[in-house]
Amino acid sequence: MAKSARVEETLSYIEQHRSRFEEEWSELLRLPSVSADPAYEKDVHAAAEWLLEKFKRIGLEAEFLPHERHPIVFAESPRIPGAPTVLVYGHYDVQPPDPLDQWITPPFEPTRRNGNMYARGATDDKGQMLTQVFSTEAWLATGQSLPINVKYLIEGEEEVGSEHLDAAVEKFRDRLACDCVVISDTCQFAPGQPAITYGLRGIAYYELQVTGPNQDLHSGSFGGAVANPAWVVMRLLADLADDQGRITIPGFYDDVEPLRDEERAQFQNLGFDDRQFCEQLGVPDVHGEAGYTTLERRWARPSYDVNGMWGGYQGEGAKTVIPATAGAKFSFRLVPHQDPTKITVALREHLEKQCPPGVRLELREWHGAPGFVLPLDSPYMSAAKRAIAHGFDKEPVLIREGGSIPVVTTLCETLGADALLLGWGLHDDNPHSPNEKFSLHDFYRGIRTSAVLWREMASGNSA
Repeated sequence: MAKSARVEETLSYIEQHRSRFEEEWSELLRLPSVSADPAYEKDVHAAAEWLLEKFKRIGLEAEFLPHERHPIVFAESPRIPGAPTVLVYGHYDVQPPDPLDQWITPPFEPTRRNGNMYARGATDDKGQMLTQVFSTEAWLATGQSLPINVKYLIEGEEEVGSEHLDAAVEKFRDRLACDCVVISDTCQFAPGQPAITYGLRGIAYYELQVTGPNQDLHSGSFGGAVANPAWVVMRLLADLADDQGRITIPGFYDDVEPLRDEERAQFQNLGFDDRQFCEQLGVPDVHGEAGYTTLERRWARPSYDVNGMWGGYQGEGAKTVIPATAGAKFSFRLVPHQDPTKITVALREHLEKQCPPGVRLELREWHGAPGFVLPLDSPYMSAAKRAIAHGFDKEPVLIREGGSIPVVTTLCETLGADALLLGWGLHDDNPHSPNEKFSLHDFYRGIRTSAVLWREMASGNSA
């Protein structure tokens, strides 16, 4: 009964401060912390400073960890001997807002509309990350001690591959030591159907450039006499997958673990509807590797995508040229046990073998991370199920996600910790697209769930 009374006091505080939480969230959203563009450098640092001061105001010790580029914000609650320790990971950097003309309201002017908050970073990850911050505030502001020890690691380079984070985690592993990592940067399965994400795909991201003549050439005078870099790029990209959706790089599937029948049945029981999925995205049909369902392809099979292409004349009207250079950005989503380094070696050999004479090929590796599957028998998983059922009034389902959060593997392996991926967002939140949003209702359900989670993690396996 004592525990129940304490958490009820915390939940009451959350209800009383809803409007202030919303305003503080808006303050952070107004800071255009785009890590990919050096023009936003000051704004990225301003977002880090905002978080640092917020942690200090709610009673946590907080500082910037020494770091090469954008600040890493570290904070921790007053130590409770013998209690479990949780490390909350999140990020304050955001994707570029382009294309700006497709936003209904400006990306860095938070706008409440149709029960949502619209802004770049609303769900990825400022809004979701703040649910974990406000939940801790609610415990401390009511004059109580937290039931557990909570640490925060909030970085500013997630959207550019967290290039320097691995080194920082290794350097500060003693300070980051924990029993469990909690991350809110994923989604519910469907509106009103919360989920715990237990698997993530990895990624291997590349840039390909093909160079031919020393300048653009007249296609009438030189067409048929020299290799066209744009044509070569298209041919090389097309040759990376067959018409059944399978990637053709030799050895690519060697380390792919087949889906178990039980897992395929679990996905099937979620009631996913291909027709509704297509209607939501505005596409006539699904597409992908033959022999697998849409959820299996999205969550637990490798995939290949071209992310951008360039080369040749892009202006109005016609200009008959053979471009001197052409290129593309493309990526593979990987599943557990696939090694991005091994994939890169095989890809490079494959492209060089397929590349015709008369051009020079350059392949740049941007970033890579392996996939990850979390253990389902952890006591922290049980605690998360209870907390979500309390906060959302509905039992969560277990799902995988097709996206990549490279830091999950880094944190779990370096710190020897379990992990919980608890996302409050929805799949139509447009996290990397115009009109990004986050449901206000889910924002508050996330805060309440996180507050209950701290108690449930302290109570272990007890109900």
